[in-house]
Amino acid sequence: MLRLLNIELHKLRHNRSAKVISIVYFSLICFIALIVSIEFNFGGVKFRVADQGIFNFPFIWHFNTYIAAILKIFLAIVIVSMMSNEYSYRTLKQNLIDGLSKKEFVMSKFLTVVGYALISTVFVFLLSLILGLIFSDYNEIGIIFSDMQYILAYFIKLVGFFAFCLFLGVLVKRSAFAIGFLVIWWIVESVLFMLMKFKFFKGTEIAEQVSQFFPIMAMSNLIKEPFTRLGAVQSAANQLGEELSKSYDVQMLDILVVLVWTALFVYWSYAILNKRDL
Repeated sequence: MLRLLNIELHKLRHNRSAKVISIVYFSLICFIALIVSIEFNFGGVKFRVADQGIFNFPFIWHFNTYIAAILKIFLAIVIVSMMSNEYSYRTLKQNLIDGLSKKEFVMSKFLTVVGYALISTVFVFLLSLILGLIFSDYNEIGIIFSDMQYILAYFIKLVGFFAFCLFLGVLVKRSAFAIGFLVIWWIVESVLFMLMKFKFFKGTEIAEQVSQFFPIMAMSNLIKEPFTRLGAVQSAANQLGEELSKSYDVQMLDILVVLVWTALFVYWSYAILNKRDL
């Protein structure tokens, strides 16, 4: 496995665009954290987003993983371009000539996917820990390391999403078309959900029950939006007579669905390469 990973690391080391996009991705996460921690002055009224409780433990684990997951499209570009470059520069064919099997080739790509997800997860964990220790009102060990389910969910979400991008890169061969296909897939899932929700199964929860098995929506369900958890939002809703009784926990079913899709995407990537004349 180390040999396969070394092969991919060698390719990435000489891929300038992959390095630039990766730096942009991690920089954006830091930039967002910096912006919300800056104190603004509006007509003598001082305001800082961090003071609204978003960096309080354990809420910060939920908030930061949700925001960081939105930016995963940057690393998705790296994944699909990594695969398309194999076709463009004919390194895939050369690897096979040098003795690498198609199974090993797909495994090397998947190891890279897991590596990217792991590095991103560790980065978000450390950044969240630092911000929390600086801004959080709660610094007890038990509170700091509660709700770590979101870190696990973030890792699984990235692995599943990058495996999907890997599959699209193998299927389409061109990075621009692969990203376009990804957008189209997301649109199709959204349209199907809307049709079920507001036409075919109106007034029921069938749309939610069915769509939770769609790949993109399953990944999205892993980390639900955190904003309505904020005390200010809850208070505002109560004043308006609304009750926000929503579960924000990471559900085991969502994890299993994403893991199954991940396995399918990796298998389909291998199946396509195995049948394709290279």
